[in-house]
Amino acid sequence: MFRKSFYLGSLAVAILATDVASAQEVNLYTTREPGLIQPLLDAFTEKTGIEVNSIFVRDGLAERVAAEGQRSPADVLMTVDFGRLIDLVEQGLTQPTESTVLNAAVPANLRGENGHWFALSMRARVVYADKDLDIDSITYEELADERWRNAFCIRSGQHPYNTAMIGAHLAHHGEAATEAWLSGLKANLGRAATGGDRDVARDIMGGLCEIGVGNSYYVGLMRSGRGGPDQERWGAAIKIILPTFEGGGTHVNISGAAVARYSPNHAEAVRLLEYLVSDAAQKLYAEANFEYPVKQGAPIDPIIAALGRLHVDGASLNDVARHRDTASQLVDRVGFDQ
Repeated sequence: MFRKSFYLGSLAVAILATDVASAQEVNLYTTREPGLIQPLLDAFTEKTGIEVNSIFVRDGLAERVAAEGQRSPADVLMTVDFGRLIDLVEQGLTQPTESTVLNAAVPANLRGENGHWFALSMRARVVYADKDLDIDSITYEELADERWRNAFCIRSGQHPYNTAMIGAHLAHHGEAATEAWLSGLKANLGRAATGGDRDVARDIMGGLCEIGVGNSYYVGLMRSGRGGPDQERWGAAIKIILPTFEGGGTHVNISGAAVARYSPNHAEAVRLLEYLVSDAAQKLYAEANFEYPVKQGAPIDPIIAALGRLHVDGASLNDVARHRDTASQLVDRVGFDQ
């Protein structure tokens, strides 16, 4: 009787241990608004059976993961802006990931060195122009032309969207040419460099400027009506031009993710990243926030597709990021935000 009871008790413990071992999960730390990514996470769980524990970290992602150290439960770190991803790498909070799926889906210039991070979606830095303006194409360099004197609008030069764009100009042309370009942009300002990207569209409609720079996904938010009737009017008042660098393409920023350095569920973390570059997930990204899919051939939201074909600039975002500090210094040097 004792032997039978011991056997049954041991069997129960073994079954419980097996259940615990087979319970798959992945812990996601993300700065992205939960509503934007939850449909993707739900679809991943439905497809794989892996539960996603999503922790929204509005600010201080790197500081939190660093403080948790080796005991951090974080498996995947997700954020917007490639500069923030590279900050995570430089602080030793990520680990290299080798995946043929990720390497095939994400172009080399849109992923970290040695697979430390991967772009998952893109937003282009585009030109907003008065809908009646007689112009169909432009380069970033031409925005500094005297033709746009007192007619150019943009948000603060120190905003990460703009330091990234300036960093891309530095990667193409070097410091002296970029300083001259920034001086030209400042001379063209129709009002102070302030506000947000959607304010550029508003001020074009209001006649404060004729042309400006903003992100592509804001066009979707305005024209879809998600931002309300006022923003829908702003979106209707402008036309969009996909600018390029001379000899290059259109500058993009990204949302992306990395596998955390001390990920306790490494295999599941990689599976989540691989799912996020699948056709199904890329479609959900496009629908959720009017972003460009990073995977070539994946569906694009009709509002964004109507902006024209995107030719992504070939400059490596790793190289662009190395110019961020210089970009910020140049903004101050020319008094761009003053």
